[in-house]
Amino acid sequence: MKYIFGPVPSRRLGFSLGVDLIPFKTCSLDCTYCQLGKTSHKTIERQAYTPLEEPLKELRAVLKHKQKIDYITIAGSGEPTLSTQLGPIITSIKEITEIPVAVLTNGTLLHREDVRSELLQADVVIPSLDTVSQEVFNTVNRPHPDLSVSQMILGLDRFRNAFPGKLWLEIMLVRGINDSPEELERMGDALSTIKLDMVQINTPVRPGTDRTCKPLTAQELVCCKEVLGEPCEVIASFDGRQHTLEANLKEKICSMVSRRPLNLSEIAGSLGMDREKAAEVLSLLEEQGKVELHKHGTEYYYQAKRS
Repeated sequence: MKYIFGPVPSRRLGFSLGVDLIPFKTCSLDCTYCQLGKTSHKTIERQAYTPLEEPLKELRAVLKHKQKIDYITIAGSGEPTLSTQLGPIITSIKEITEIPVAVLTNGTLLHREDVRSELLQADVVIPSLDTVSQEVFNTVNRPHPDLSVSQMILGLDRFRNAFPGKLWLEIMLVRGINDSPEELERMGDALSTIKLDMVQINTPVRPGTDRTCKPLTAQELVCCKEVLGEPCEVIASFDGRQHTLEANLKEKICSMVSRRPLNLSEIAGSLGMDREKAAEVLSLLEEQGKVELHKHGTEYYYQAKRS
């Protein structure tokens, strides 16, 4: 399937069925810690990147199998609020099923009234905000030049005032960048007047675009949680089994793309895994010189690197 992936187990959302409306790495940010690799199309222009009926057709097909699905999650390999089909697809999903809808967003377009209006239909919205300082924002998130932290905070506040659903904010803490007590206190002050249902603290436990990004320890995250106060939880996972899993996935992917070029959806679907995780492993294989990414028409394909 091209637009639907999963369901995959999620700590926050149970069994989550993903809907991807945006081309690979089309985003308003180019975050240093992003596991999907460098943003290839940095933009704040909203477009109808996807024909509305195509993902809905795939969704209906998946729902026929009666799998356990706790949330239908609009997320994937780009920033979903860049799609002008966001509102229509949430409306359509609500007409098809009673399964609640979640949206994962970097929060950069919440200052726009049209985006806020479309998101009101969701049951859960999970935006990100890694800093309240423009200088740090430029360093860790590398935004489109027309974006600012003040816009994001204003948009988050306005959305909270109108949104009847659950609003969970994610903060990604990078060692030596946005984890100082002073930065965290400023973050806490900025968020104190916004009635968030939950603040979730994460850290880049897996390699991102910038390999110099370092994670915090589990104990350090607990200390950060204490500075930020309630409601706050640590969601970072420090699982020692990850290295073995990644080695097996690398071997399987290299074998697949040595036979013929495959796009991200085909690789993830063949392995029965979430596209974010597949893209993370592919990014590592690219860096190691084992696979290459090529564009054919509007689609990107991976193939084994020629010797």
